Amino acid sequence: MNYESLLDKAYEKIKPVEECERFEVLKVKGHHEGTKTIITNFGQIVTCIRRNPDHLMKFLNKELASSSEIRGERLILSRKLSSNDINNKIEKYIKRFVLCHKCRKPDTELENVKGKVFLKCLACGERYEVHKI
Repeated sequence: MNYESLLDKAYEKIKPVEECERFEVLKVKGHHEGTKTIITNFGQIVTCIRRNPDHLMKFLNKELASSSEIRGERLILSRKLSSNDINNKIEKYIKRFVLCHKCRKPDTELENVKGKVFLKCLACGERYEVHKI
């Protein structure tokens, strides 16, 4: 076998990775193990919304009244939760900490200035304080 055919064979065996568009919120994928909920695509979700995984995890912990930990690309929640509940909380996070309140674009970043957190829009220049988690 030559290199090209080996490469084609390898690509056929690889499961395609779900990618997000410019700004697309992926729905959670996961399963339950006993009393725990495991979100298997957590790494992809935070990559798509361009936020720190610890920040989103802390928000979900507070909103879902649960503790959790990140292991690789997965988030492990200590409670059994429905994917619908988790998706709703992620949408709430996006409205509060990702989308600009003025122009509604996702081109924002979080800034910490003297103990306060600001959402700065890179599209329209708006900057305003958001509540700490």
